[in-house]
Amino acid sequence: MIDIIREYWQNYLFSDGYRLSGLAITLWLLVVSIGLGFLLAVPMAIARASSNRFISGPVWLYTYVFRGTPLYVQLLLCYTGIYSLHAVHSYAMLDAFFRNAMNCTLLAFTLNECAYATEILAGSIKATAYGEIEAAQAYGMSKFKIYTRVILPSALRRALPMYSNEVILMLHATTLAFTATIPDILKVARDVNAATYASFQAFTIAAVLYAAIVFALLWGFRRMERRLLAFLKPQGH
Repeated sequence: MIDIIREYWQNYLFSDGYRLSGLAITLWLLVVSIGLGFLLAVPMAIARASSNRFISGPVWLYTYVFRGTPLYVQLLLCYTGIYSLHAVHSYAMLDAFFRNAMNCTLLAFTLNECAYATEILAGSIKATAYGEIEAAQAYGMSKFKIYTRVILPSALRRALPMYSNEVILMLHATTLAFTATIPDILKVARDVNAATYASFQAFTIAAVLYAAIVFALLWGFRRMERRLLAFLKPQGH
């Protein structure tokens, strides 16, 4: 039994030809969804922090919907719901995009991650000390420079602890990818369990892999926090 499990995990934990391992698929889902979600969240957070309701309102609605509904439902909508629409089949590009399980999974993960990251960054932007903004205005900076040189750098630093938790939660959320038949770590563990009925060994290995990734992420974020948030520590006399 152990030999069978070892053979399965050797085949799926490491790349084999053109097939990516379950570990690589999980990391790919995490990196792409976090990266794209963050890039989309920065301008949306600026809009969300705006005092103009016509600008902040649509962003609030978007974050409310995606934070108020389960990611599992969002994944099902992207994977099966949207593809069932006649308008999608009418365009070859849309048809090809939503026919691919990986594209649908990344779309759902990215949109969900963007919603949470937007609220985290918007909160940090709103919490920026007004004295910093006044100092920038005294230097004659334009509104664009104030955002790029003062508000955003300060907000991104202060949002780091909360954002690190969101990244870890996104890693846990990647376990839903098996719903779209994506061969991530959990999907591999389920395949091993189905083939060998060794549930404890299969899912224990999966748990160890997820824990190892989390510890690596925590280590990286803690180093970044010590470096980027050092100015918040009390200064000795």
